[in-house]
Amino acid sequence: MQSRLCGVRIRVFAAAAGLALTAALASAAAAQDKTFDLKISHWVPPTHPLQKSLEEWGASVEKASGGTIKSKVFPSQQLGKAFDHYDMARDGIADLTYINTGYQPGRFPIVGAGELPFLMANGVGGTQAFDAWYRKYAGKEMNDVKFCLAFVHDPGSFHSRTKKIVAPEDIKGMKIRPAQATIASFVTQLGGTNVQAGAPEVRDVIEKGVADAVTFPWGSIPLFGIDKVVKYHMDAPLYVSNFALVFNKDKYDQMSPAQKKVIDDHCTNEWAMRIAKPWAEFEHAGIAKLKAEPGHDVYPITAEQLAQWKKAAEPLEKAWADNVRKTGVDPAAAMKELRDALEKANAAY
Repeated sequence: MQSRLCGVRIRVFAAAAGLALTAALASAAAAQDKTFDLKISHWVPPTHPLQKSLEEWGASVEKASGGTIKSKVFPSQQLGKAFDHYDMARDGIADLTYINTGYQPGRFPIVGAGELPFLMANGVGGTQAFDAWYRKYAGKEMNDVKFCLAFVHDPGSFHSRTKKIVAPEDIKGMKIRPAQATIASFVTQLGGTNVQAGAPEVRDVIEKGVADAVTFPWGSIPLFGIDKVVKYHMDAPLYVSNFALVFNKDKYDQMSPAQKKVIDDHCTNEWAMRIAKPWAEFEHAGIAKLKAEPGHDVYPITAEQLAQWKKAAEPLEKAWADNVRKTGVDPAAAMKELRDALEKANAAY
């Protein structure tokens, strides 16, 4: 009996010693790792849900790396303009940046599928499907950065200063700030004029009469002060914008294998969902908020008008397919993959 107890004690001691050795080795490895101070850059206000999400991402990376990968978030275009954020990651001006892929027309043709109107019904499932789908293609058209993750906001719509927009013909003659490249093409196709401006400049261009309307997600209308200069809001899920977090390749390559794994573990579909969910909920809540604001007209469109919009948008998918075909990717197969993913995530419109 005493012999058996002695054997049990030895095994317990050995197991404890093994765990202690593993922890000591991990601690030693972390101690040998170079310390990195990452610059995380975005261009929306610090009150935007993205700020907190990126802070949580950075805090989780710091904890998982044993404190060897620290970070600071720079909001509101502090390190560079919204349009420049992809190149800022590529060139090392920042280490992780938030990009709107539609801010640079033609540069990322495959990912442009997500910009097509009346494709996604919500931002959470849309992100789950979109991120999972794009991982197959990201290395092809974003090969000068390390792709981290992709996401979308909850569907946005038209918000106008001058009149209700209910049917495609209403766009003719209007000056509109489009959310992304595909919507810009749509505006041109319908006889409108595009006014280019980053999200932080939208209120100014509408207030000065440079633009008559904007396509924007709902919660961000009050956040950017645009509710002070627009009155009419079409209550239909017109579009989403595609976003991504991209990482500087040189900084990633300087990291130890353990540190690279930490970054990889934070560039996942799960993290795409964690970043997108608070934002999607914030944007969706904006519909009720604008309905409650005095002087705002939030109006639905009829089934017949919706059919007109969908018919008018058909040439956009053909144009997307033509551009994707030039990259060597089969657009029909890619679009089927995306639609199947959206169906699976309960996010197909």
